[in-house]
Amino acid sequence: MAKSKVRRAIVTPDKHFPYEDKPAIQALIKAIKLVKPDIYVDLGDVGEWESVSMWKWKRKKQPPLEHMIPDIEKDIEDVNRGMDQIDRALDKVKCKERHFTEGNHDNWLNRFVERYPYLPQFRVKKALKLDERGYTYHPFGKFLKLGKLFFYHGHQYGGQYHAANHLRKLGCNIMYGHWHDLQQMSATHMDGPKSAWSIGCLKDMSSEANLWLDGRRINWAHAFAIIDFYGKGLFTVNVVQIIDGKCSIRGRLIDGNS
Repeated sequence: MAKSKVRRAIVTPDKHFPYEDKPAIQALIKAIKLVKPDIYVDLGDVGEWESVSMWKWKRKKQPPLEHMIPDIEKDIEDVNRGMDQIDRALDKVKCKERHFTEGNHDNWLNRFVERYPYLPQFRVKKALKLDERGYTYHPFGKFLKLGKLFFYHGHQYGGQYHAANHLRKLGCNIMYGHWHDLQQMSATHMDGPKSAWSIGCLKDMSSEANLWLDGRRINWAHAFAIIDFYGKGLFTVNVVQIIDGKCSIRGRLIDGNS
Protein backbone atom coordinates (compact mmCIF):
# COMPACT_ATOMS: atom_id res chain seq x y z
CA MET A 1 0.00 0.00 0.00
CA ALA A 2 1.35 3.41 -0.93
CA LYS A 3 2.36 5.60 1.98
CA SER A 4 0.08 8.34 0.68
CA LYS A 5 -2.89 6.20 1.69
CA VAL A 6 -1.68 5.91 5.29
CA ARG A 7 -2.07 8.69 7.84
CA ARG A 8 0.30 8.32 10.75
CA ALA A 9 -0.32 9.65 14.27
CA ILE A 10 1.82 9.99 17.37
CA VAL A 11 -0.11 9.88 20.65
CA THR A 12 1.44 10.98 23.93
CA PRO A 13 0.25 10.45 27.51
CA ASP A 14 0.71 12.37 30.76
CA LYS A 15 3.80 14.62 30.83
CA HIS A 16 3.06 16.61 34.00
CA PHE A 17 5.41 19.49 33.12
CA PRO A 18 7.57 20.64 34.95
CA TYR A 19 7.90 17.11 36.37
CA GLU A 20 8.42 15.48 32.98
CA ASP A 21 11.06 12.81 32.46
CA LYS A 22 13.53 14.79 30.37
CA PRO A 23 15.20 11.86 28.55
CA ALA A 24 11.78 10.40 27.72
CA ILE A 25 10.63 13.74 26.29
CA GLN A 26 13.81 14.02 24.24
CA ALA A 27 13.27 10.48 22.93
CA LEU A 28 9.73 11.51 21.93
CA ILE A 29 11.02 14.61 20.13
CA LYS A 30 13.57 12.54 18.20
CA ALA A 31 10.80 10.04 17.35
CA ILE A 32 8.61 12.83 15.97
CA LYS A 33 11.44 13.94 13.69
CA LEU A 34 11.99 10.35 12.54
CA VAL A 35 8.35 9.30 12.09
CA LYS A 36 7.08 12.63 10.66
CA PRO A 37 3.47 12.14 11.82
CA ASP A 38 0.47 13.59 10.03
CA ILE A 39 -1.46 13.79 13.33
CA TYR A 40 -0.46 14.50 16.92
CA VAL A 41 -2.70 13.66 19.91
CA ASP A 42 -1.96 14.82 23.48
CA LEU A 43 -3.95 12.73 25.95
CA GLY A 44 -3.88 15.36 28.69
CA ASP A 45 -2.28 16.03 32.06
CA VAL A 46 0.27 18.01 30.10
CA GLY A 47 0.95 19.86 33.35
CA GLU A 48 1.17 18.87 37.00
CA TRP A 49 -0.58 22.16 37.95
CA GLU A 50 0.56 21.91 41.55
CA SER A 51 -0.37 25.56 42.15
CA VAL A 52 -4.08 24.78 41.70
CA SER A 53 -4.05 21.19 42.93
CA MET A 54 -7.26 20.12 44.59
CA TRP A 55 -5.07 18.68 47.36
CA LYS A 56 -2.72 21.65 47.90
CA TRP A 57 -4.79 23.39 50.57
CA LYS A 58 -6.64 20.36 51.91
CA ARG A 59 -5.07 20.63 55.36
CA LYS A 60 -4.01 24.27 55.20
CA LYS A 61 -5.65 27.66 55.14
CA GLN A 62 -5.72 28.95 51.58
CA PRO A 63 -3.76 32.22 51.24
CA PRO A 64 -5.17 35.38 49.65
CA LEU A 65 -5.49 35.27 45.87
CA GLU A 66 -2.60 37.68 45.29
CA HIS A 67 -0.25 35.16 46.92
CA MET A 68 -1.46 32.33 44.65
CA ILE A 69 -1.30 34.05 41.26
CA PRO A 70 2.54 34.13 40.94
CA ASP A 71 2.69 30.35 41.46
CA ILE A 72 -0.05 29.80 38.86
CA GLU A 73 1.72 32.04 36.38
CA LYS A 74 4.95 30.11 36.97
CA ASP A 75 3.15 26.81 36.29
CA ILE A 76 1.67 28.23 33.07
CA GLU A 77 5.12 29.38 31.97
CA ASP A 78 6.66 25.97 32.72
CA VAL A 79 3.95 24.00 30.90
CA ASN A 80 4.08 26.28 27.87
CA ARG A 81 7.85 25.87 27.75
CA GLY A 82 7.42 22.10 27.78
CA MET A 83 4.82 22.16 25.04
CA ASP A 84 7.05 24.46 22.99
CA GLN A 85 9.66 21.69 22.76
CA ILE A 86 7.17 19.28 21.24
CA ASP A 87 5.55 21.87 18.99
CA ARG A 88 8.90 22.86 17.52
CA ALA A 89 9.41 19.24 16.45
CA LEU A 90 5.87 19.08 15.04
CA ASP A 91 6.45 22.33 13.15
CA LYS A 92 9.69 20.98 11.71
CA VAL A 93 7.95 17.91 10.23
CA LYS A 94 4.94 20.01 9.15
CA CYS A 95 2.42 18.13 11.31
CA LYS A 96 -0.68 20.32 11.03
CA GLU A 97 -3.41 18.24 12.70
CA ARG A 98 -3.02 18.47 16.46
CA HIS A 99 -5.46 17.47 19.21
CA PHE A 100 -5.47 18.21 22.94
CA THR A 101 -7.71 16.03 25.15
CA GLU A 102 -7.91 17.67 28.54
CA GLY A 103 -6.83 15.74 31.64
CA ASN A 104 -7.98 15.92 35.24
CA HIS A 105 -4.85 17.83 36.32
CA ASP A 106 -5.40 20.31 33.48
CA ASN A 107 -9.01 20.69 34.58
CA TRP A 108 -7.87 21.89 38.01
CA LEU A 109 -6.96 25.13 36.26
CA ASN A 110 -10.51 25.44 34.91
CA ARG A 111 -11.92 24.76 38.37
CA PHE A 112 -9.78 27.56 39.75
CA VAL A 113 -11.40 29.91 37.21
CA GLU A 114 -14.82 28.67 38.30
CA ARG A 115 -13.95 29.94 41.80
CA TYR A 116 -12.49 33.17 40.42
CA PRO A 117 -14.48 33.86 37.22
CA TYR A 118 -12.86 37.28 36.79
CA LEU A 119 -9.61 35.47 35.80
CA PRO A 120 -10.67 33.78 32.53
CA GLN A 121 -7.14 34.02 31.15
CA PHE A 122 -6.26 31.07 33.38
CA ARG A 123 -8.57 28.62 31.61
CA VAL A 124 -6.56 25.81 30.02
CA LYS A 125 -7.41 26.64 26.43
CA LYS A 126 -6.32 30.25 26.88
CA ALA A 127 -3.38 29.66 29.24
CA LEU A 128 -1.79 27.10 26.89
CA LYS A 129 -2.51 29.14 23.75
CA LEU A 130 -4.09 26.09 22.13
CA ASP A 131 -5.68 28.08 19.29
CA GLU A 132 -2.38 29.78 18.48
CA ARG A 133 -0.59 26.45 18.64
CA GLY A 134 -3.05 24.94 16.16
CA TYR A 135 -4.61 22.38 18.50
CA THR A 136 -8.22 21.24 18.40
CA TYR A 137 -9.36 21.36 22.03
CA HIS A 138 -11.37 18.49 23.50
CA PRO A 139 -12.66 19.47 26.98
CA PHE A 140 -12.31 17.23 30.01
CA GLY A 141 -14.33 14.04 29.61
CA LYS A 142 -15.01 14.52 25.89
CA PHE A 143 -13.89 11.90 23.37
CA LEU A 144 -11.91 12.37 20.17
CA LYS A 145 -12.59 9.91 17.35
CA LEU A 146 -10.12 9.26 14.53
CA GLY A 147 -11.08 6.46 12.19
CA LYS A 148 -12.42 3.61 14.31
CA LEU A 149 -10.39 4.59 17.38
CA PHE A 150 -11.49 6.84 20.26
CA PHE A 151 -9.19 8.85 22.54
CA TYR A 152 -9.66 10.63 25.87
CA HIS A 153 -7.67 11.23 29.05
CA GLY A 154 -8.65 7.95 30.76
CA HIS A 155 -10.00 9.01 34.16
CA GLN A 156 -13.15 6.88 33.91
CA TYR A 157 -13.58 3.14 34.51
CA GLY A 158 -10.59 2.60 36.77
CA GLY A 159 -9.45 -0.28 38.91
CA GLN A 160 -6.60 -2.72 38.64
CA TYR A 161 -7.85 -3.93 35.25
CA HIS A 162 -8.80 -0.54 33.80
CA ALA A 163 -8.18 -1.57 30.18
CA ALA A 164 -10.68 -4.40 30.53
CA ASN A 165 -13.09 -2.04 32.28
CA HIS A 166 -12.84 0.53 29.49
CA LEU A 167 -13.42 -2.11 26.83
CA ARG A 168 -16.39 -3.58 28.69
CA LYS A 169 -18.02 -0.24 29.50
CA LEU A 170 -17.41 1.56 26.20
CA GLY A 171 -17.51 -1.35 23.75
CA CYS A 172 -15.20 0.41 21.28
CA ASN A 173 -11.54 0.84 20.41
CA ILE A 174 -10.19 3.28 22.99
CA MET A 175 -6.76 4.71 23.86
CA TYR A 176 -6.02 6.70 27.00
CA GLY A 177 -3.46 7.74 29.61
CA HIS A 178 -4.14 8.83 33.22
CA TRP A 179 -3.11 5.58 34.92
CA HIS A 180 0.56 5.88 33.88
CA ASP A 181 0.90 2.14 33.21
CA LEU A 182 0.80 -0.10 30.15
CA GLN A 183 -2.24 -2.28 29.61
CA GLN A 184 -4.07 -3.69 26.63
CA MET A 185 -7.26 -5.70 26.53
CA SER A 186 -8.90 -7.10 23.39
CA ALA A 187 -12.23 -8.74 22.63
CA THR A 188 -13.98 -9.91 19.50
CA HIS A 189 -17.59 -8.75 19.34
CA MET A 190 -20.22 -9.64 16.78
CA ASP A 191 -19.20 -6.58 14.75
CA GLY A 192 -15.49 -7.31 14.94
CA PRO A 193 -12.41 -7.08 17.20
CA LYS A 194 -11.86 -4.17 19.58
CA SER A 195 -9.11 -3.17 21.99
CA ALA A 196 -8.40 -0.76 24.83
CA TRP A 197 -4.90 0.65 25.32
CA SER A 198 -3.41 2.42 28.33
CA ILE A 199 -0.16 3.92 27.06
CA GLY A 200 1.76 4.87 30.20
CA CYS A 201 3.16 8.33 30.89
CA LEU A 202 6.12 10.63 30.23
CA LYS A 203 6.43 11.88 33.81
CA ASP A 204 9.50 11.66 36.02
CA MET A 205 8.88 8.46 37.98
CA SER A 206 11.36 9.15 40.78
CA SER A 207 10.14 9.29 44.36
CA GLU A 208 11.45 12.88 44.61
CA ALA A 209 9.00 14.00 41.91
CA ASN A 210 6.09 12.06 43.44
CA LEU A 211 6.26 12.70 47.18
CA TRP A 212 2.52 12.04 47.50
CA LEU A 213 3.21 8.33 46.87
CA ASP A 214 5.09 8.14 50.19
CA GLY A 215 7.67 5.81 48.65
CA ARG A 216 5.15 3.25 47.39
CA ARG A 217 6.27 1.08 44.48
CA ILE A 218 4.57 1.85 41.18
CA ASN A 219 4.05 0.03 37.89
CA TRP A 220 4.27 3.12 35.70
CA ALA A 221 6.02 3.06 32.33
CA HIS A 222 7.27 5.64 29.86
CA ALA A 223 5.73 5.22 26.42
CA PHE A 224 3.90 6.77 23.49
CA ALA A 225 1.98 5.28 20.57
CA ILE A 226 2.39 5.35 16.81
CA ILE A 227 -0.83 4.68 14.90
CA ASP A 228 -1.29 4.14 11.18
CA PHE A 229 -4.78 4.86 9.84
CA TYR A 230 -5.77 3.40 6.50
CA GLY A 231 -8.77 2.19 4.52
CA LYS A 232 -12.17 2.85 6.05
CA GLY A 233 -11.00 3.96 9.48
CA LEU A 234 -8.89 0.86 10.09
CA PHE A 235 -5.65 1.25 12.01
CA THR A 236 -2.63 -0.47 13.54
CA VAL A 237 -1.09 0.47 16.89
CA ASN A 238 2.54 0.36 17.96
CA VAL A 239 3.07 1.21 21.62
CA VAL A 240 6.68 2.35 21.96
CA GLN A 241 8.06 1.85 25.47
CA ILE A 242 10.91 4.09 26.60
CA ILE A 243 13.32 2.48 29.06
CA ASP A 244 16.07 4.56 30.66
CA GLY A 245 15.39 7.26 28.07
CA LYS A 246 15.83 4.89 25.12
CA CYS A 247 13.46 3.29 22.62
CA SER A 248 13.59 1.62 19.23
CA ILE A 249 11.61 2.49 16.10
CA ARG A 250 12.01 0.57 12.82
CA GLY A 251 15.14 -1.04 14.20
CA ARG A 252 16.70 2.34 14.96
CA LEU A 253 17.79 3.13 18.52
CA ILE A 254 16.61 6.49 19.82
CA ASP A 255 18.50 7.79 22.85
CA GLY A 256 16.94 10.70 24.74
CA ASN A 257 19.94 10.98 27.05
CA SER A 258 22.09 12.69 24.45
